[in-house]
Amino acid sequence: MPSDTSARCAVYGAPPSDLLDVPEGAVQLSPLRPGSAALERLADAAFEELVVAAPHGSIERRYVLAHALRILVPGGTLTVAAAKDKGGQRLRGELEEMGCEVSERFKARQRICTVTRPTEGLQLDEAIQAGAPVSVPDLGLLSQPGVFSWNRIDPGSALLLRHLPPLSGCGADLGAGLGVLSRAVLQSAKVEALTLVELDRRAVEAAQVNVADPRAQFLWGDVRETRLADLDFVVTNPPFHSEGIEDRGLGQAFIVAASRMLRRSGTLLLVANRHMPYEDVLRAHFRNVETRIEEAGYKIFEARK
Repeated sequence: MPSDTSARCAVYGAPPSDLLDVPEGAVQLSPLRPGSAALERLADAAFEELVVAAPHGSIERRYVLAHALRILVPGGTLTVAAAKDKGGQRLRGELEEMGCEVSERFKARQRICTVTRPTEGLQLDEAIQAGAPVSVPDLGLLSQPGVFSWNRIDPGSALLLRHLPPLSGCGADLGAGLGVLSRAVLQSAKVEALTLVELDRRAVEAAQVNVADPRAQFLWGDVRETRLADLDFVVTNPPFHSEGIEDRGLGQAFIVAASRMLRRSGTLLLVANRHMPYEDVLRAHFRNVETRIEEAGYKIFEARK
């Protein structure tokens, strides 16, 4: 339980600041904020107030809502915001199914629901179980709803897996996710060490199970702020969405970060959607850039520092 009065409020994600007030000192609970508290590990009735930016995916959203209600004291207030076309239309019904009376308002294409946690009658177990970490048989990996490509291998990663050359030395997997690429990289006995860098804590914890290799190290953090250096290689399938919105600058920032991490003559292997504008950034930061494969809407670039 939080130790001071200011921490009796918590926030999940980044609710729209022009629509909702988040008290100063609120404890951050989003797994996409490095250093945040783990929502699912907090004690029951730990907070008096909770403000949530609802995730877009239905399984993940219901999981977050159920845990949010669990950690509220009876009589505590939960306020949840979601865009109408990204879960907002279902928000009231989901909260009512869990046993809450809901008041709602609409503003700026957002649905904002507020509930007072009842003292009894909550139905949370089904949503918590559905959204918990799970072994995915088709992947042979531990995963969790809400993690990127949680129940399938992303087509870009699948393409890079088919064309990944044997690597050697010390390297990094940027935006490592569940560890799919890292497992393949570590099949080379010449790889001495590999750092998996990932923003999503849930993916990091799953990767720690999926990549059971003593050469692997795991870093929960933002690639753009990571201070790795003198690497022999970097592999990446960079994201191009932030908070559900396409952000082409995100992948470009991964390229800049990779160039900073690599030693002279180090190699970057990057897979990306064909329409992503990465060529100019690659050429600005690497001496030699080649398109190794172009297939099914994706490109694999090999760039040397």
